[in-house]
Formats: sequence, C-alpha cells, structure tokens
Amino acid sequence: MAGAGILTLIIIGLFILANAIRILREYERGIIFRLGRLMGTRGPGLILLIPIVDRMVKVSLRVVTMDVPPQDVITRDNVTVKVNAVIYFRVIDASKAIVEVEDFLYATSMISQTTLRSVLGQVELDDLLSNREKINQQLQKIIDDQTEPWGIKVSVVEVKNVALPQEMQRAIARQAEAERERRAKIIHAEGEYQAAEKLALAAGIIGKTPAGIQLRFLQTLTEIATEKNSTILFPVPIDLFTPFIKKLQEGTEKKE
Repeated sequence: MAGAGILTLIIIGLFILANAIRILREYERGIIFRLGRLMGTRGPGLILLIPIVDRMVKVSLRVVTMDVPPQDVITRDNVTVKVNAVIYFRVIDASKAIVEVEDFLYATSMISQTTLRSVLGQVELDDLLSNREKINQQLQKIIDDQTEPWGIKVSVVEVKNVALPQEMQRAIARQAEAERERRAKIIHAEGEYQAAEKLALAAGIIGKTPAGIQLRFLQTLTEIATEKNSTILFPVPIDLFTPFIKKLQEGTEKKE
C-alpha cells in the first residue's frame, strides 16, 4: 500500500511539473493569465507556471502572409472587376493581440477585404492598372491604422491580380491598337516633314548650279540601266528647252 501511495504521489508530481513548465521558441511569446487576470508577457525560453492557477496563450511574432480572397469591385468609372491581394503583417504587441480582439487573424482578414473594396471603388480602372504602387501604399496605411490598436503592424499590401470582363479586355485591346496606329501616323508624318526639308535644301543647292540637275539625271539613268529593264523612261529637264524658248520669244518680238 505504501509503495502504491508513493507511486501515486510521483505521478501527481510529474503531472503538476509537466503543467508548470513551458518552453517557448525565439519567435514565440506567452500571455499569462492568473485566475483570469492578465499578468503580462513572457518568453522566449523556460516559463514556470502555477498549475491550475495560471493559464498561458502562445502568440507567434513571425510575419504572417495572408491571401485576401478575390473581391468584386465596381470602380469609379463603373467597371466591374475582380481583385485579390496579399497582405504581410506581424504581431508587435502580443498582449493586445489576445486581449483587444477575439481572433486577430480573422479580424485582419475581414478588415483587409472591406478596405480593398472601399479603396478600389474610389479609383478609375486606368489608375488601378497603372498606379498600382500608389494604391498599395494607400491600402497599407489604412489597414495598418485600423489594426494598430490590436498590436498588429501591417508592413506590405500588394494587389496581385485584376480580372477584367471579356468585353473590357477587347475594348482595351482596341484602344491600344488605335494608340499604336496614331503613333505610326505621327512618325510617318514626321518622316515626310524631314524628307521635305532635305529635298528643299537639295533643290536650293542644285538650283544654284544648273548643270547639277543634268548630272543627277544621268546618275539616275545609270542606276536604272543596271536593272536590265527593256523600257527606260528618262525625264528631260525643262532647262534644256530654255534657249529654244528664248529664241522663239525673241523672233516673235522682232516680227511684231
């Protein structure tokens, strides 16, 4: 009987000791409640608790990556899009994360979803597609301000994907095609303008030396002849007929 009693005491002692000792990792903190009252934060390392009286809740201080589910958003210019995002946050005050909110992970997820719909509903589609960095910073600031009383620090919010309706995708494709055509026409017009300037300069230089235009015609004829054409059209410069025209005019004046 004595041996059985000693064995029972040993078992009870081991049970109490097992409930009194806790070991926390480097990234963990323990929130101690003694008879329901908050006693503070402990850890990491070895933690001693009073059995039955003390109760500990562990909280991780590592960065949490949370995926915000896709949200149906109506932008400012009345375009319906489906947007999802990712949020990075960590607990900086473990006692507030346990005492101030029932489930800080669920609460952060809900506030992220509502903020995503609210902020993106105030911007136009073009801003959503082009000014992504500015929108991310705005989302991060709003969510961080709302979760700060819970002891949570939101470091990064990134809009991952913007799903557009098929009709809007086709409209954007047509807009991009029209923009490319506009740029092509502008480039072509600039080329024509520069070519006209060069031709005007060349005409001015050749005009000062009448023989230069004849040399240019002969060079053109040489280039055409190398292509083995059976028919060659050779433009005759009007300057060749100028002396004959003058003589004709002089003869007409004398007759008069």
